[in-house]
Amino acid sequence: MSKGNRSGAHVMAQALKRHGVEVIFGQAIPAALFLAAPHYGIRQIGYRTENAGAVMADAYARISHKVAVVTAQNGPAATLLVAGLAEAYKASIPIVAIVQDVARPFADKNAFQELDHLDLFKGVAKWIKRVADVNRIDDYIDMAFTAAASGRPGPAVLIAPIDMFVDTAESRTEGRMASLGTFPLDRSGPDPDRIAEAAKLLASAERPLIIAGGGVHVSDAADELAALQERFSIPVATTVMGKGAVEEGHPLSVGIVGYFMATRSRTKHLRALVTEADVIMLIGNRTNQNGTDSWSLFPKGAKYIHLDVDGQEIGRNYEALRLVGDAKLGIKALSAALDAEDGAKRKAARPALEKTIAEGLAKGRQDAAAVETSNASPLRPERLMRDLDSLLTPNHIVVSDASYSSIWIGNHLTARKPGMRFLTPRGLAGLGWGLPYALGAKCARPDAPVFALVGDGGFAHVWSELETARRMGLNVVVAVLNNSILGYEKHAEKVIFNEYSDACDFTPVDHAAIARGAGCAGVRIEKAEDFLPALKAAFAANTTTVLDVLTDERAYPPITMFNDNSALNY
Repeated sequence: MSKGNRSGAHVMAQALKRHGVEVIFGQAIPAALFLAAPHYGIRQIGYRTENAGAVMADAYARISHKVAVVTAQNGPAATLLVAGLAEAYKASIPIVAIVQDVARPFADKNAFQELDHLDLFKGVAKWIKRVADVNRIDDYIDMAFTAAASGRPGPAVLIAPIDMFVDTAESRTEGRMASLGTFPLDRSGPDPDRIAEAAKLLASAERPLIIAGGGVHVSDAADELAALQERFSIPVATTVMGKGAVEEGHPLSVGIVGYFMATRSRTKHLRALVTEADVIMLIGNRTNQNGTDSWSLFPKGAKYIHLDVDGQEIGRNYEALRLVGDAKLGIKALSAALDAEDGAKRKAARPALEKTIAEGLAKGRQDAAAVETSNASPLRPERLMRDLDSLLTPNHIVVSDASYSSIWIGNHLTARKPGMRFLTPRGLAGLGWGLPYALGAKCARPDAPVFALVGDGGFAHVWSELETARRMGLNVVVAVLNNSILGYEKHAEKVIFNEYSDACDFTPVDHAAIARGAGCAGVRIEKAEDFLPALKAAFAANTTTVLDVLTDERAYPPITMFNDNSALNY
């Protein structure tokens, strides 16, 4: 850095570059930082709304395994970061948010858009600090990245006054070398004695089961889990966020277990593998409400082993043998410990277990065959997923919005390799994540085909980011399930109250026209046979394409609570 480039903006940009930052998600603020960033090879992805920018950063981190950076102006713009950071906080995704603040001489004088940002972010970030001295920028950037990427990852917020960006820092003869921009930053393994105890439990179990959560992806431990599954003949199920932790075509892969195991679920006929298990190992799994079907699915009499980087998650809902540590290191250590155990019982049980899993999955597919092959109009979402699944390769990235969209991709698509990514906002399950997720994922892996499944309710939150996709050259495929209702809400209200509120119904919207208005491609799909050709064309196109698919509002996923309730036959 030359003597003339010792401004706070240049110092910060250089520090970000040292941590491997190549992309910052931000609109125009802090302007001084964005003017300096190109000098260090850092690209600005200019979002239209801060809430979408935070979601883009979340997806970028999940796919790249690099700490993502998002920025915002003080006041109302900062408040719009909260929802995206909240999802990342619950899902353990590291993001550094740089929030511009009012000039230091104006603090606490009711300056324009002044707000107490330290309080604002308390519930959605691991670490929140304010840097007010240009000579301490390196210190605080390092602290922010360390906080975000170490331990249980999550968001860190650095608040920076606008005038500090134009201050001149003191010259330094020594340069910092530390690069803290990948995660997990510091891996630490579980207690070896407890690993040995876990190995004995698994080796001696009659009906063991591993249930992998999103923490497997955060730790980048899919290959290690797949190796353990194959080598020691232990069946593996996943949560929604854990989908892709193992190859779902493997004969010991169960699929997703949780709150959608009713009729038409791939795993409906494998429920007994969970309910009758005598030893269950949880890996990177929060044992939350959806993942446990409101804590009704997991057996009370089973013994539990829980491997998690956050000790507070272990024992939260199920008393367990505590394996506190990184998933990748924990699985490696467990595999080594299992080598010392007698594996005869597991090997002997494998043929019958594989047969049970294959037959159960086949029955689940048979249950869903009628809707997956339906030619009806309006279209069935299951038919769309069948067509999409026929095109997927291990290189594809699939993302979805919350609500039904997450279930459609979770239940009907197939993970074709360990580590294949299906991004779903299951930390808090907010609407409006699908399109920004797709754009963030595309930034992280420009060579990968990216598909987003969204409902018309969620897509309405973020239409504006279609212009971002066009302007930034982020070409993705978006399928909108256009049924003119808030599906989950309407169906839940009908099941619970046998009626529904007016806000559940929308007037018709032409999402293909919206896409074309933003300079993207837009295709209206009204017949089932038109979807697959349009999907192939969209993947081949050199632009973002929105497939606006008119779908049956009576279609709902195999949620256990609904279970073909008569109130939904309307």
